[in-house]
Amino acid sequence: MTVDEGMPSIGTLSPADVEDRSPAPVVHADPEGPPEPPPPASPEEILAVRDMVTRLMSTWPSVAEAVIEATVRSAYDSFRQARVRAYVPILVERRARKVLRAAAEGSPAGGSDR
Repeated sequence: MTVDEGMPSIGTLSPADVEDRSPAPVVHADPEGPPEPPPPASPEEILAVRDMVTRLMSTWPSVAEAVIEATVRSAYDSFRQARVRAYVPILVERRARKVLRAAAEGSPAGGSDR
């Protein structure tokens, strides 16, 4: 017996065969209730975010500090539910740099990224 036994060859399926194989609807059932809230940021993460804002401010001195902080906060919020926290600061900085770089390239003043 081979894996292909009982399988129709390519090109032998009729449209009726395909219609009968529509996927079942996806049911999102959460028997345990809503997910638990994310853990609070560790002191190391808070320090890493502060250092990150300082580095980004030195890279883009023409961008207001509030804009950089908001960009970092937005990037950080996207990783709020991450269970493995070890790489969150690195991923946040990459995402913030990407957003700031795109904004700088779109503006007439430009900017640099180290």
